[in-house]
Amino acid sequence: MPDEVPERALSVLREVHVAVGVIIRDGRVLIARRPEHAHQGGLLEFPGGKVEPGETVQQALVREIAEETGLKLIESALQPVIGIRHDYGDKRVFLDVWSTDAASGGAHGREGQPIQWLLPQDLRDADFPAANRPIIRALQLPSQLALTGSDVAEGESGLKRLKTALQVSQPPLIVLRAPALTEQAIAYNRLAQSALALCQSNGSELMLHGVPELMDCHPQAAGVHLPWRHARQCQQRPVVECFRLGVSCHNAEQLAHAAAIGADYATLGHVLDTPSHPDEAPLGWCAFSQLVSAARLPVYGIGGLSPADLPQARQCGAQGIAGIGFWWA
Repeated sequence: MPDEVPERALSVLREVHVAVGVIIRDGRVLIARRPEHAHQGGLLEFPGGKVEPGETVQQALVREIAEETGLKLIESALQPVIGIRHDYGDKRVFLDVWSTDAASGGAHGREGQPIQWLLPQDLRDADFPAANRPIIRALQLPSQLALTGSDVAEGESGLKRLKTALQVSQPPLIVLRAPALTEQAIAYNRLAQSALALCQSNGSELMLHGVPELMDCHPQAAGVHLPWRHARQCQQRPVVECFRLGVSCHNAEQLAHAAAIGADYATLGHVLDTPSHPDEAPLGWCAFSQLVSAARLPVYGIGGLSPADLPQARQCGAQGIAGIGFWWA
């Protein structure tokens, strides 16, 4: 009788490596509809297909996109977006997602599938297979997540600092982090109200920082970012889908919990040495990359990073970078 193959090994053998292409043209993304007879048939999808033995993911994408849409891709112009492992119950997949805005030619459904170009903000979770949710989030999130400095809580001077930073850097998404007001709900809410007005006039979205209940007082905010001490108490998504949900994480278990409660993104760090954590060893790029590769949601690197580190973070599979110093000058 042959030796039994461990259940875990069988599970790995059943995983299908899928190359997924995010093809961008004029700010819109190419989307196709899956055939009715296929797995998850009738739903929308990002074009791509199975990586064949001996192929790199880039080679598979060039081949699959040409076969499916007639578009020509350049391997060197492909950039990593996110890697997602998902278990549908009857099928396990690893979605290896890469993007490009350099596709040439006219797109058409060469296999009879309907295709269309959609704006990222028009992509809806319900129209796609469940594994695509993190891809949609990655397309709807910026590459830099700006956190306010602690002095934002210093009354009028703090608000003036925020106004100046907004005008100079114009970040699309900001987390209103004010540690001095953590236990002062009234003061934080007052600050949030003023900060929201400044962000709206600047065209930036504001994430609150703290407990989920903050959204009850500020429904005009983009969402809430949970420190780990609050996220760990949640067993399900604590805010409705129309709001963004972020979580501060530091290890694989915390990233897994963030994904399990339906977070739209997580921050992970600290990646490099930073004055705010002088006695703690940084993750370093290698460990950061390994943690990101196993995460099931977009991840921002945080801690000691600047815009110059953005390419490195992207190569590690991260959504981008988060922090204070690169914009709160």
